[in-house]
Amino acid sequence: MTSQLHALCWDAHDPARLASFWAGLLGWESTDDSGGGVAILPNDDTGFRIRFLATDEPKTRMNQMHFDLTSTSLDDQQQTVARALELGGRHCDVGQGPEVRHVVLADPEGNEFCVIESDNKFLAECGFVGALASDGSQEVGYFWSAALDWPLVWDQDQETAIRSPHGGPKITWGGPPFAPKTGKNRLHYDLAPDGDQQTEVDRLVSLGAKRIDFTHGEPGSVAMADPDGNEFCVMAPR
Repeated sequence: MTSQLHALCWDAHDPARLASFWAGLLGWESTDDSGGGVAILPNDDTGFRIRFLATDEPKTRMNQMHFDLTSTSLDDQQQTVARALELGGRHCDVGQGPEVRHVVLADPEGNEFCVIESDNKFLAECGFVGALASDGSQEVGYFWSAALDWPLVWDQDQETAIRSPHGGPKITWGGPPFAPKTGKNRLHYDLAPDGDQQTEVDRLVSLGAKRIDFTHGEPGSVAMADPDGNEFCVMAPR
């Protein structure tokens, strides 16, 4: 038994506005969300939707994960940056320095993302959404590989990456040093179990997850945390 990555859920002060930005940038379609927010649906091999859920909590730190968007040329990279700025994004300084060739931006609510240079070999076989780049340990990379049954495609110097056998973006973890977790993450995963919800919860616990008290999920979902303490939800059967 395993789980499918059903959605990446994003806390938002204005879900409709944030969904509009990302739908415009990624070229995805918007739709109403069963949890009362807004969702956007992929038109490529990304394999999961993005859900924007209302919150009043302020953003107080850099997100634990962010998108790396790919480019086919310098002109393509510049066009993606220009489109993001037109949609309401902005340049963002996260200490990257002037020597880097990727461009760091933030969406209208300050959520960071990167537009990667065209000759980046690590993301060469990926689509426009090249990666979900995450702050985290080697252990948590192993956990998510087992949880989703996605193979490790990188495991070196405590840095890990996994990718669905069906393609789509990589999920990466940068290894130490990483920032201590303070408060709830603004992004979390919704997992759809292939079978019985409780059986899947028990399996995830055996892999190193734990149940937590967390209410910002779909009705009937079981709230959990991975070995690094990052929140996620196991959805009820539909």
